[in-house]
Amino acid sequence: MDIEAVEASYSRWAPIYDRTFGAITQRARRRAVACVCREGREVLEVGVGTGLALPLYKPGVSVTGIDFSEPMLEKARRRVAELRLGHVKALLRMDARALEFADESFDTVAAMHVLSVVPEPERVMREIARVLKPGGRLVILNHFARERGPLARVEKAAAPLSDLLGWHSDFRIETVLGEPALRVERRTSLPPMGMMTLLEMRKVAG
Repeated sequence: MDIEAVEASYSRWAPIYDRTFGAITQRARRRAVACVCREGREVLEVGVGTGLALPLYKPGVSVTGIDFSEPMLEKARRRVAELRLGHVKALLRMDARALEFADESFDTVAAMHVLSVVPEPERVMREIARVLKPGGRLVILNHFARERGPLARVEKAAAPLSDLLGWHSDFRIETVLGEPALRVERRTSLPPMGMMTLLEMRKVAG
């Protein structure tokens, strides 16, 4: 999936995202944001989308959100204005493969439902590691392909439709585990039906 396909797909999704996929995944999103808030002060949300997570951050957390889809960002900006979310520092259009931030800019990065969407996810993981401070945390919320069973067969069958769907149904967890600067601290299955995975990772200091 290339970046133009991602942009086109999420332009189609933007008007209905909150009522469809966004609604289904909101419980898991709440858990992920609570995890971010345990330590996060300066937070980068990669793939902020329509901003569904933005009202969930607790006071004292400063959030910068990025996304490549301008229609998604427009909805996020309206949400921030309507709810007067003063903790949102900025919402920026940006390619996650080339983050426009200095090294070690954030103490926490959140990546919710984005790594199976972006082209070159390994490159995105490198960029996330780069902008994290030493000892900083990465919180990933994503669906990962199952190893076996009926759902695994459905995910494999849907894989050729990735440009239309807007994500890779057969996205494997190993794709995000190869960045040497990041180590996994905790892995949790979340609803709906355990289909979402919450990964807590930390940047190795030094």
